[in-house]
Amino acid sequence: MRTALILLFLLAVGAIPGSILPQNVVSVDEVATYMRENPELSVWLDRLYLFDVFSSPWYAAIYLLLFVSLAGCVIPRALVHARAVRARPVATPRHLGRMPYVARFDTGASPETALEQARSVLKGYRVERYGDSVSAETGYLREAGNVLFHFALLALLLALAAGSFFGYRGNMLLVEGDGFANTLPSYDAIYPGHWTDTDAFEPFTIYLDSFDATFIDEGDLRGQAESYVAELTYRESPESEDRQHTLEVNHPLSVDGVQVYLLGHGYAPRFEVRNSEGDLVFDQAVPFLHRETMTYTSDGVVKVPDTGGEELGFVGVFLPTAAEDSEGELVSTFPGAENPMVTLEGYRGDLGMVDPQSVYQLQTAGMESLGESPVLGVGDTWELPDEAGSITFTGYQEYATLQSNRDGARLPALGAATAAVAGLLLTLFVRPRRVWVRATRGADGTTRVELAGLGKTEVAGDNAEFHEITKRLAGRLRSESDDNPHTTSDPSESTTRGSDR
Repeated sequence: MRTALILLFLLAVGAIPGSILPQNVVSVDEVATYMRENPELSVWLDRLYLFDVFSSPWYAAIYLLLFVSLAGCVIPRALVHARAVRARPVATPRHLGRMPYVARFDTGASPETALEQARSVLKGYRVERYGDSVSAETGYLREAGNVLFHFALLALLLALAAGSFFGYRGNMLLVEGDGFANTLPSYDAIYPGHWTDTDAFEPFTIYLDSFDATFIDEGDLRGQAESYVAELTYRESPESEDRQHTLEVNHPLSVDGVQVYLLGHGYAPRFEVRNSEGDLVFDQAVPFLHRETMTYTSDGVVKVPDTGGEELGFVGVFLPTAAEDSEGELVSTFPGAENPMVTLEGYRGDLGMVDPQSVYQLQTAGMESLGESPVLGVGDTWELPDEAGSITFTGYQEYATLQSNRDGARLPALGAATAAVAGLLLTLFVRPRRVWVRATRGADGTTRVELAGLGKTEVAGDNAEFHEITKRLAGRLRSESDDNPHTTSDPSESTTRGSDR
């Protein structure tokens, strides 16, 4: 158990980087932004798997060791509890007066009658007769709850492991009007389990009809997101009919066993590029990645390889609500697109697209700089130097970042978590107690009844329950011996021990 607790602590400590640093499994865009802003530190963080904490080898090692430790703890404990459940209640101690609760009274009923009445009063207890006494015990569900909690924790770990091995997570970015087919090449980032068949993904398709992001525009919370709403059209298979779904944060789309979640959004400025001959060679929206969410100032790259001549590339900054700050610098003052503007830096030459490269980075080693553009509003055109062509900022569209998640072990994990909570509740609220009743014939012919109680959890309410049992037993015995003048069934002659009594 000590080892399990240490490993649980290490598991919690290991999860801290996963909650502080952006994770690839959640948002590749945020990881890319962090790497761009912290290039030197990111190299070491990536080597230590701190952008993939929950799938890292060192986190898996803690996870597996915890599983082994819990199994080694709970299985022997369950066997011990099974033997305890089948065993008889413990024999009555010789000196009941040493118990935390003791009550004594005399009655005219016979010892046999007193013990039989004790059996009936101790309803809900498991009772065993030992000579001139009975021993009763209850509260076995407390330890059963403890065992259930630990077995449920093991089942939860198994369910999470099964979901990780057989499921997958994937991220995709959809600009308004774009579609997505659930195939491996369509994902921007995909994290399949070790035993996931990537050739047998569910054949659904998604089309992003529209996306609407609203922001608080007044008060201290100005600039914070108020709602993200994506309107989707989807098909479960090529043969099925189109269906509509409104996708919101914490309201995923469930399609063919896969949950599709809305992670975030951004802007995709739209550009028209013409070559030196005036021919239109590029006309599309390009997703820009935001630096932070308070202003949504975004960075992006426009690559135009098919110009009929030298290739063109542009590095751009998109400002949703452009305004000058106190120092005369152009900044974005609001995340909503109230005054969208773009600034560009142009290049011509070899884009280097023969080699794999990120769509969010421009390799300028083999390119010649064309300088910086003026600030472009919607509809403005930058005529490139040396008659290299032109680029026009024609507007913008919004995009949504989505995550698909297939985890067939979700329901088993939910059941295990529910069982763990149930076991924890039993452990917290069930009180194991023992009660002993001894009845002996005195020299004057009366029966001396001695009742002792022991609460294993040292709860103050135990003595109140023991005293109530004593009163009920004395009351029943009084009715048995109303005509006996020697009866003195007074349960008030009781004592309790302990500083909290």
